[in-house]
Amino acid sequence: MFKKLKRFWSFWSFLKPLKNIYFLILIVFLVWMVVFDANSWLIHKDLNEDIEDLDSKIEFYNNEIENDQEEINTLNSSGGIEKYAREHYKMKKEDEVVYIIEDSDSLKIKTNE
Repeated sequence: MFKKLKRFWSFWSFLKPLKNIYFLILIVFLVWMVVFDANSWLIHKDLNEDIEDLDSKIEFYNNEIENDQEEINTLNSSGGIEKYAREHYKMKKEDEVVYIIEDSDSLKIKTNE
């Protein structure tokens, strides 16, 4: 009999803080702030993930700006525009002949199968 009573009181001592109104208010407040509030922890977590994504995009675009700036500097140098036109648009001067040599690996060959 005393063993059962002892077990009951040990269980009751576990639930004893739930009788305290301040403890219950604290639990309700914490649940409200973590889950239901407009500035909840869950919303802050999502916003922090968005901030990290935007920071990575900023870093990417800053690198792209640096690369474009280098390309602009090479185009502004003497002969830069001429070199770019020759390499990308296959342009030539009036009195010269340009031969384009392609490897057999780079040619597209149709096969009838």
